[in-house]
Amino acid sequence: MAKATSKELYEFKKTLKELSGKRGKGTELVSVYIPHDKQLSDVGKQMRDELGQSANIKSKSTRKNVQSAIEVILQRIRLFKQPPENGLVLFVGMIPKGGPGTEKMETYVFEPPEAITTYWYQCNNEFFLEPLEHMIEEHETYGLAVIDRKEATIATLKGKKVTILNHLTSGVPGKHKAGGQSQRRFDRVIDLAAHEFKKRIGDHMNEDFLALEELKGVIIGGPGFTKEEFVKGDYLNYEIKDKIIATVDTSYTGEFGIREVIDKSADILNDLDVMHEKKIVQKFLKELIKEKGLAAYGENEVRNSLIMGAVDTLLLSEDLVAIHKVLKCPACGETKELTVKNEAEYSKADYRCEKCNESLKEESSLDLIDDFVEKAEEMDTTVEFISSETEEGMQLLRAFGGIAAILRYHLG
Repeated sequence: MAKATSKELYEFKKTLKELSGKRGKGTELVSVYIPHDKQLSDVGKQMRDELGQSANIKSKSTRKNVQSAIEVILQRIRLFKQPPENGLVLFVGMIPKGGPGTEKMETYVFEPPEAITTYWYQCNNEFFLEPLEHMIEEHETYGLAVIDRKEATIATLKGKKVTILNHLTSGVPGKHKAGGQSQRRFDRVIDLAAHEFKKRIGDHMNEDFLALEELKGVIIGGPGFTKEEFVKGDYLNYEIKDKIIATVDTSYTGEFGIREVIDKSADILNDLDVMHEKKIVQKFLKELIKEKGLAAYGENEVRNSLIMGAVDTLLLSEDLVAIHKVLKCPACGETKELTVKNEAEYSKADYRCEKCNESLKEESSLDLIDDFVEKAEEMDTTVEFISSETEEGMQLLRAFGGIAAILRYHLG
């Protein structure tokens, strides 16, 4: 299966989030993971065995709900000749909706974004999501370090997330103006102190990076020659040293230096989502500051641009939480569109028709992200989902309301 698109990953994460909030009254929510090479006839036999075993469940309601869920699973797997390329996942169970007698059977059947390797059947009061949650984790980790004689910062980059592990200071003396033997003696003291500091950096990097299970590579930066001396010297464990993929010059040390290392390693890290997202947001920002740049932001401006077919790339924050509603007047047919943070906010207000003052009735309701994605698909617009784990992603959410666009052409 091809690598999942930005939209497919967003939808997958959204489904997982929804599933993680589901709870059964008892151990009656059924989860089934079927690998591609598993015979569905064998799964059907196992389900019928489980159906027989479920007769031993003491609670009458739990027994009935488990049996109903297994029957649904048997019906669904009959629709497939064999599991899809990445396998098949089924979540089925009776979900309480509020008061007594308000339970509803819910069924989720889909192919995951990565291949399932193990067959699972599990019955619990919540769905078994760990294998799917593992799929959306960024497994590749890069070790980062920025070094000079005065300080060093050690960090990791996993997916889009930068984690500062250690910040060290050296206490190495500065330059000394004395001449003759005093100068040479002082230089030796400085060199020894610098050597000890590099040993300390190496010890910390060995400890931090050897503990990582999936270390893809190590990138070292810094403003002077210390980083080259460190890389050439015998300061790192051979396993870590073998994974050094680049050294880069930076203007800064500390956390700013780590950010600079990431930016300057764009070619190396090009395949990482973090670089892709940074490039998209930076392209939008460059267009924004131009006198006649091809940029739009904010819900209304971007929506109008989308409807006109002027949006080339739509940028949506993954953390954008709102609902778009279309209301209609039952008397004159006038419609009104509005966006609210949640259903509670919507229910507090009485929306009336501006023409005849009748109470407006809800015509449709969609998550704001889904509303924009639908319009983007109609206009053959590329959709990019941007996390808030990068500085650029946070800027998109806070400064531009989580909605922005790179345009195909100017409007007016």
